[in-house]
Amino acid sequence: MTKLLDLLCGLLSSIALFAIMALTFFDVIGRKAVSHSIPGSLELTELLMVVVIFGALPLVSRRGEHVEFDSLDPYLPMWLRRLQGVIVHLLCAAVLLGLAWLMWRTGGEFRQTGETTAQLQIPKYPFLYGMGVLCALTGFVHLALVGAKPHDRFEGEGAAL
Repeated sequence: MTKLLDLLCGLLSSIALFAIMALTFFDVIGRKAVSHSIPGSLELTELLMVVVIFGALPLVSRRGEHVEFDSLDPYLPMWLRRLQGVIVHLLCAAVLLGLAWLMWRTGGEFRQTGETTAQLQIPKYPFLYGMGVLCALTGFVHLALVGAKPHDRFEGEGAAL
């Protein structure tokens, strides 16, 4: 299941990131070469950033690659670190599942009202539904990590300074 999660979320994020790169490249070339940028490129970039960020969120959570303050970890007993991990994962899961519900509800409202982007008139509701699904998936990832043993990180292995 984790391989499927890595594959799907990784593909989603990487395709969107590549699209941002290509869009920016051609937009700059258009501005410099023919003095005409791509219409709506800013809107497209914003929507694609949503896809990159929310598509990568389950992967970042599953791998434990969030920014974290771990300066006290070497001084805490293992039982306290495990308790801290359980609390953090439960709190993250609750917040993300609540956020997923709000985004899904807002997506439904946007679908009913026909909310679109300003320039290109792209419907916003599919992006909100996608954000809701990916937040829910990330919430379930945190629930699955509730019983996981905290791991020691060494400098250079995803550890923050």
